[in-house]
Amino acid sequence: MDEIRIPNDATYAPFSLTDVIATAPLASRLLLGATLPGRVVSAAAFGMYAGSAMKDWVSRRDMRWIDFQREFGCDVKTLQEMPDSVRRDDIEKLARRLNDGWTDEKIPREDLAVSVNAHLTEFIAGVTGQRVHTSSEVRDFTLAKLVFPFAMGVCDIVSGDVALFRDTGIFEPHVICHEFVHRKGYWKELHAQGLSYFSLMSSGDPVLVQSALAERLHRQLKVLTAEDAQAYHDLVDHLGMRKELAEELHSLRPDPGAYEGSVSVVMKRLYDERMKLTGQNGISDYDEGFTNFLWTFSNSGQARQEARLAAV
Repeated sequence: MDEIRIPNDATYAPFSLTDVIATAPLASRLLLGATLPGRVVSAAAFGMYAGSAMKDWVSRRDMRWIDFQREFGCDVKTLQEMPDSVRRDDIEKLARRLNDGWTDEKIPREDLAVSVNAHLTEFIAGVTGQRVHTSSEVRDFTLAKLVFPFAMGVCDIVSGDVALFRDTGIFEPHVICHEFVHRKGYWKELHAQGLSYFSLMSSGDPVLVQSALAERLHRQLKVLTAEDAQAYHDLVDHLGMRKELAEELHSLRPDPGAYEGSVSVVMKRLYDERMKLTGQNGISDYDEGFTNFLWTFSNSGQARQEARLAAV
């Protein structure tokens, strides 16, 4: 099988290069009383950042990209709306399967990232006939956390730098895999959601499968309850799930602090508009788009991939 390696040099730096570029002059001013040393450090970091990005871009020129319309019978702009009655049935099935397959196994993040990356690489290779190898590095923090307090993780699509902002429990395999899809070069959120789900579900690993199912359930719940947090919590309680699973789902809709609440409202609107300007449907692609994608794919008579990939 054809093999491609994306260097992702920036991901191996001890600190996020974008953070260094942004903060070095200010830090130098505060600590040394002069901005010049910081500007020198910032310029050096930018050079490393740009060099890494260029190497990655050159490596990706020979990639075989997945044609989602051809492989799955749908793409961002050709989705069919999943009926609410089918969503509710999907939720019941997901809740039962999660209850039956519950595992409390916890894989260390470093090992988990390696495993998730391997399964993602193999799933994509199964579609394209080409293995695209990328870094498995994950950071614990970048300044993006301050800008996107509502996010659980982030990927700098230019450098491939990935960071998780907190312990995301059973959702961690999915969060990592979603960001790793971006690192492979797929920048649309719907594509990241779909490829992450398929990769984890086809892994055969109970921890990874549980994460994929939990993510799908979470997104279905969000579609039905929209911005009504209380309705979301009530629906979770109504499902009669194991205490551990219910707590994980409840934790995704906490009461935001003053900073998180005010910043999140503004940044979500800006992020939604940015997504629309880049040919996506907006933030809804994370949940409504993702679940509609699975629904459309499972009912498509033209997809090359087997519809069982979308089965619960």
